[in-house]
Amino acid sequence: MESRTEPAEREPDSAVREPDATVRKPDTSARPPLVRELLLVVGLFLVYKFGRQLANGHTGEAFRNAHRVWDAERTLRLPGEGAVQDALLSSETLIHVANTYYATVHFPATLLFLVWLYARRPRHYVWSRRVLAALTAAALVLHLGFPLAPPRMLDAAHLVDTAQVYGPSVYAAKPATDTMANQFAAMPSLHFGWALMLAIGMIAATSTRWRWLWLLHPLFTLLVVVSTANHYWLDALVATALLGIALAVIRLPRPARSLVVRRSAATRPENEPAPPLKPEPARSPSSPSSPSSPAPSSELIPSGAGQ
Repeated sequence: MESRTEPAEREPDSAVREPDATVRKPDTSARPPLVRELLLVVGLFLVYKFGRQLANGHTGEAFRNAHRVWDAERTLRLPGEGAVQDALLSSETLIHVANTYYATVHFPATLLFLVWLYARRPRHYVWSRRVLAALTAAALVLHLGFPLAPPRMLDAAHLVDTAQVYGPSVYAAKPATDTMANQFAAMPSLHFGWALMLAIGMIAATSTRWRWLWLLHPLFTLLVVVSTANHYWLDALVATALLGIALAVIRLPRPARSLVVRRSAATRPENEPAPPLKPEPARSPSSPSSPSSPAPSSELIPSGAGQ
């Protein structure tokens, strides 16, 4: 199987001159202005951060919802989060790797994903940015309407807060004193939702046979958020459902056709040679004569002549 690294649909980068003096101009409308995109992304991030702060203070409701989610997972016979954490706690090195991954990979990986798409695949960038914005907006609505304490705070789960015990941690020891994040916004898991969109976006934007390995990122993220007791299984399932709805509504736009400008012979510059004429195909000696060709000389000699 031949490996390719080109995009599935080439996006023109430079003008192409065709043999018949046709100039094909590149389509640059797919890449939005950089300054506008920076302001838009920063603005969306700030709106989300301030919006999450509005959900703070609903401690009682957050713990009631946590018990409902825990009971629902047992009713659905989902695997216990404790089984995954037990495997993590078998090695202190794994614990530090998981905590570091949770604390440092989420935002930088998504940012690099968008930057790469903007530079190399602008059409996929616009699509991915819209999907991520829709997913994040839906998550913010759910955070406000359904505050949820993570499993590390739920006594019935009997889980260890690995970040607080082993480090590093991105949250304050007490949720009430945390001014940087809302710890009662466990559902849906944007850690998993963004990671899954990153994998889908990279698979759609590339054509190499190794592109399916991007699915390891959301898989590893899922194991990390569950084993560190920051999210329930249902948090990831709800994020997947919201992302599926966003992908169904926001479709990848088709590539715009390049602008074609044709020049006649009268407008062709004097120093530009005319396109070469196509040579006529050579006629095979054994090919039958055409109707307009003269008959062979042997056919003009009467029968019996020269005898």
